[in-house]
Amino acid sequence: MAKAYLGLGSNIGDKKYYIDSALKFLNENENINVTKVSSYYETEPVGYKEQDCFLNVVAKIETSFSPYDLLEYCNHIEQKLKRKRLIRWGPRTIDIDILLYENFTSDDEKLTIPHPRMTERAFVMIPLYEIAQDLVIEGKSIKEIVENLEGEEINKINL
Repeated sequence: MAKAYLGLGSNIGDKKYYIDSALKFLNENENINVTKVSSYYETEPVGYKEQDCFLNVVAKIETSFSPYDLLEYCNHIEQKLKRKRLIRWGPRTIDIDILLYENFTSDDEKLTIPHPRMTERAFVMIPLYEIAQDLVIEGKSIKEIVENLEGEEINKINL
């Protein structure tokens, strides 16, 4: 089983419901075991600003899926939860991103791992740091990455 980290976010309707439902669908698949989930974090939107705040978590999983099969399954969950892709970085019921996948790297159009810009995003790095403080991403410790984040406000939410 390969270890991977997923970022999940929602900013439409019952955000916690969509994240919890996505985690449930992940865990129900025989090829995936969710081993750790961060706290919930609320953040301002990045990119397209005319939308509600996001609720985000990061999950650590073990999976027998290949990276591309995992992507396909994550997209399937997004469809089940009625995600619409109308505006880049726009509102969504659920977004599931593969952040890291064991020793796999890719920069092709369909799947980029490590996830592009993840090290610049507090809504990814802070929940990831919460559950994986020993990670090294592209040669930098996650602690160093988190300490150098700038600009984005993030709040831990107790739900």
